[in-house]
Amino acid sequence: MPAMEGSGKRELCKGVLFVLLWGHMITALEVPLDPKILGELAQPPTITHQSPKNYIIDPRENIVLLCEAKGKPHPSFSWTRNGTHFDIDEDPKVTMRPRSGTLVIDISGEKAEAYEGIYQCMARNIHGTAISNNIVIRQSRSPLWSKENIAPILVQEGVSLVLRCQPPAGLPPPVIIWMDNNFQKLPQDGRVSQAMNGDLYFANVRRQDSRNDYICYARFPHTQTIQQKQPVTVKVLNMDAINETMAPFFNDTDFFGDSPAGERPPTFLLPPGATTSKVVLRGEVLELECIAEGLPTPKISWHRDNGSFHNKRTSFKNFHKTLKIVDITEGDAGDYRCQAENSLGSLEHVITVTVKAAPYWIKAPKNLILSPKETGALTCQAGGDPKPEITWLMNGITIENTHVDPSRKLEGDRITFTDIQVGSSAVYQCNASNEYGYVLANSLVNVLAEPPRVLTPSNKVYQVIAGTRALLDCAVFGSPIPVITWFKDGHVSVTAGDQHSIYENGTLEIQEAHSSHSGRYTCIAVNILGSRENQVFLEVKEPTRILKQPELKVVQRSRAVVFECKVTHDPTLTPTTTWLKDDGGLPDDERFMIGPESLTIQDVTEADVGSYTCIVNTTLDQDSAVTRLTVVEQPDPPMDLELTDQRKRSIQLTWIPGDDHNSPIKKFFVQYEDALHHPGVWKNLTEVPGSKTTAQLKLSPYVHYTFRVLAANAVGFSLPSLPSQQYRTDPAAPDENPSMVEAAGAEHNNLVISWTPLTGLQSNGPGLQYKVSWMQQDVDKDWTSVTVANVSKFVVSGTPTFVPYEVKVQAVNDYGSAPEPEVVLGYSGEDLPLAAPGRIQAVVQNSTLAEVHWEAVSSQMVRGRLKGYKVYYWKERSLLEHNPQHEEQRILTFNGNRTHGKLPGLHPFSLYTFNVRVLNGKGEGPAGPSQQFETPEGVPGPLAFLRFTNINLDSLTLEWGPPLRRNGRLLDYTLKYQTINNTSELGQLVEVSLPANETNFTLPNLKYSTRYKFYISARTKQGAGPAITDEAVTVMDEAMASRQVDIATQGWFIGLMCAIALLILVLLIVCFIKRNKGGKYPVKEKEDAHADPEIQPMKDDDGTFGEYSDTEDHKPLKGSLTPPSGTIRKEDSDDSLVDYGEGGDGQFNEDGSFIGQYSGKRERDVVECDRSSEVPSPVNAMNSFV
Repeated sequence: MPAMEGSGKRELCKGVLFVLLWGHMITALEVPLDPKILGELAQPPTITHQSPKNYIIDPRENIVLLCEAKGKPHPSFSWTRNGTHFDIDEDPKVTMRPRSGTLVIDISGEKAEAYEGIYQCMARNIHGTAISNNIVIRQSRSPLWSKENIAPILVQEGVSLVLRCQPPAGLPPPVIIWMDNNFQKLPQDGRVSQAMNGDLYFANVRRQDSRNDYICYARFPHTQTIQQKQPVTVKVLNMDAINETMAPFFNDTDFFGDSPAGERPPTFLLPPGATTSKVVLRGEVLELECIAEGLPTPKISWHRDNGSFHNKRTSFKNFHKTLKIVDITEGDAGDYRCQAENSLGSLEHVITVTVKAAPYWIKAPKNLILSPKETGALTCQAGGDPKPEITWLMNGITIENTHVDPSRKLEGDRITFTDIQVGSSAVYQCNASNEYGYVLANSLVNVLAEPPRVLTPSNKVYQVIAGTRALLDCAVFGSPIPVITWFKDGHVSVTAGDQHSIYENGTLEIQEAHSSHSGRYTCIAVNILGSRENQVFLEVKEPTRILKQPELKVVQRSRAVVFECKVTHDPTLTPTTTWLKDDGGLPDDERFMIGPESLTIQDVTEADVGSYTCIVNTTLDQDSAVTRLTVVEQPDPPMDLELTDQRKRSIQLTWIPGDDHNSPIKKFFVQYEDALHHPGVWKNLTEVPGSKTTAQLKLSPYVHYTFRVLAANAVGFSLPSLPSQQYRTDPAAPDENPSMVEAAGAEHNNLVISWTPLTGLQSNGPGLQYKVSWMQQDVDKDWTSVTVANVSKFVVSGTPTFVPYEVKVQAVNDYGSAPEPEVVLGYSGEDLPLAAPGRIQAVVQNSTLAEVHWEAVSSQMVRGRLKGYKVYYWKERSLLEHNPQHEEQRILTFNGNRTHGKLPGLHPFSLYTFNVRVLNGKGEGPAGPSQQFETPEGVPGPLAFLRFTNINLDSLTLEWGPPLRRNGRLLDYTLKYQTINNTSELGQLVEVSLPANETNFTLPNLKYSTRYKFYISARTKQGAGPAITDEAVTVMDEAMASRQVDIATQGWFIGLMCAIALLILVLLIVCFIKRNKGGKYPVKEKEDAHADPEIQPMKDDDGTFGEYSDTEDHKPLKGSLTPPSGTIRKEDSDDSLVDYGEGGDGQFNEDGSFIGQYSGKRERDVVECDRSSEVPSPVNAMNSFV
């Protein structure tokens, strides 16, 4: 121990010693079983082995009286016989085993009776004397049966009979068995049975009971001898035989008369009388017996007056004639009734049972080990009936005859020791006795003075699993009992609390161990005679757990299955995994392959079905998980198909399911073959739930049926069953008419009537035909009919164009007609319309949208089903040009009976031509007269291009191309420009208006070496179009350039420029690396700086933000197609999408304009380097310094 730790423990020891000196403990000291401790401590004798109280000897063997004892010093032994000293030295037949009190008496050649008597062993040393029980020795006896002549027994048939055995008295009593001359047990039953006393009782005798070898055998257990009584002859006679036998002795008179022994109610043969009593001792076996005679044979039943029988302790034997109750208690006392009953009456016998008790221990005295000046007590409590008398002895002598000890006080069944001294060690005996026996107990009182001794091995390592309790032993011995104190890691005191408990034996319990509890623990044992310490180590391990338990598996036969059993465990422990099948080992089969965390079974069979357990063991713990394997496959085909309840239109089919192979059958499918119409073709007829095996089948006439059944489970379908016998149904008239009847003209002068024909199964008989009927609606009054063969259509010719007809189709065969069919409405054939829509006009909505109106064509002129109207329109030319620019014709279709439609996607300021045609199912009608309309002006499109020329110090020239789509007469151009400084900030916006006939402009009074951003757009009377943008940089002043060259020749300037260049190079490298890694760069500020100042307010208003790609970060600011005003014009329209046609060759916005209509072109000129980089050049940086 470290010095600093030892000082603290010395202070603790002082405190403990103070407590020990302040008062004495009452708790008795227990001596450990450690041989080293036992070998060093003084100890009074203790009897360890002794013979039973009753010792029945076999005269053929030596007498061995056991008496073994322990003590320090080892005790010496002596014996008493019949209360007096037994001097073994005087009898050469008696020897005592070395270091033992066991006597061996050689009785060979001697009479064993000479050694009968009561023996008692005494073991003594200087600290006291222990005595054994009184051992009663008796010789076993098996006396011979006395010779006797037993006359034959003549008995009338039907009367009762008792054959007495009366064996000679033996020790112990013999076992009685009735047998015949062949040593075969005589049969016994409710009529003939053996009583507990050995007699054989007949409730009534029968003729078959006659025999001459009723022999009673007595078997004596100790001597293993069997003796037999003389055979008894029994003759059962009827009345005539008895009179003939006895008449000569009584002058030919009838001895028994004419009345045979007849039926009679029961009477008891054993026990006699109506009541008896029996005394039984507590803990013994109670056997009550009732044997009755009568004719018919009585039956015995048992009842208890004050309660029921205890099922576990009660049994009935000897054909219910004997009641046996084991382990008798006081609660079993009372009246027991046995009842004998037959058809003529019943009789009861009451047995009163009294339970007495030999003495038994309630609290036997225990060994008492005390320290000097301590207090203790011996308690001897015994029960019994009558109440036992308690007698105390010390060292085998009644305590009244021993010397007076002032520290000892006797109070009935208790001896109290106060302020005991070292010399008071002794062995005390407590004897409790009554008339039924006694119990004797030795208890030693040992007064010891011993310093503490630690019995737990030093540096012992305890390993536990986290979350379980840990028990650290500190087994100590000392007298007085030492006080135990625990420390962790040499300085942390461990006290009893929520997490720790310290037991009286010194064991430290950690109720729920965790990793923080690992470490070195030291226990210190202290009493008034000294102190001792010991250290142990605790290691808390992580538990072994199955992370992924094996799942329940349902696998098809012949496939493989894998059970996973993933485990986590402490890294310092090595787990072993064991797999069990149905709580036993795995089969010895190469198909079973055990992996590190799995079990694989290849080619599974039905024999593999069962539960599988994964058990993971370490040296400290284990975990297990159970799963189950179910092997499934398709079911076997159903069997034994049977047709019952046969009728014209139905039949009942029953079958027996095949094996489902562990997957319940979900459905049965009933199929049929029609050998008459479709031989060899099986069709599904119905489905039946898997829980049923009967199907009521609906049948059709005129079919030759054969049935089969398939079963289906989760795995698949079974093979079909064997076919049933054939069942033929009689022909009949059709039950139904053809379906899907339709009437429509193929030509303008016919009507085609079509239908779906009946199948052979639906025909119901031979000679299937169809009766086709028709008449013109509201014109004809009678049906026109025709009967056709088994076809699917009929054509009526010579009909008017597109008029309604009512039609019907009825099925008929050789046995009659189907029910009256439903009437279907149809129309004859259509023709092309004859007229064009009238009153055509166009209403222009805006520059890109017009609405066309027309007058509907009458139904007579349509000559068919009205499909809608088609509008043909095309652009003739732009109103800015006189030459025609005919564009491709466009077509819009307006479905239904419409009279107007909208034409979207028109070009502003253009002339359009259109016409309208009606459309029916046959085609289009003639076109009406073409009409024209003009679209108003719109805003122009973007300029064709923008480029810069003649770039000087303070001026540059802009050149542009007019808009490709002017959409009206141009009024002027609007030019706006502003500066951009080195931080990408925008300067004040300047606006210039330019004539419409100009396509270039020179801008003077600019700043040299400055970047400018330009915006230019065209304007009509409808407003300005979208602007295009671009940037340009003016040229540097030559004087400034020369001055910069002069500065550049200076050394300090060269060094500064090199540093700046190096810094820029590093920044570029970093940016390049980030870009390759997919990084994003904050370009929002740069975009805001370059954005059109007139567009910025719009962004602020609608809250939208642009999206940027990495490839645009280092590109110059590009032109924008957004107009400077920041708004996009849109014509309002309340028209729905229905107003627009379904045709066309473009996509339109809500205002009817084409998407992408204003996508202009730009051309770039030279000076790309002037608009390239976002990083200022060293020269520009120098200019900023100047």
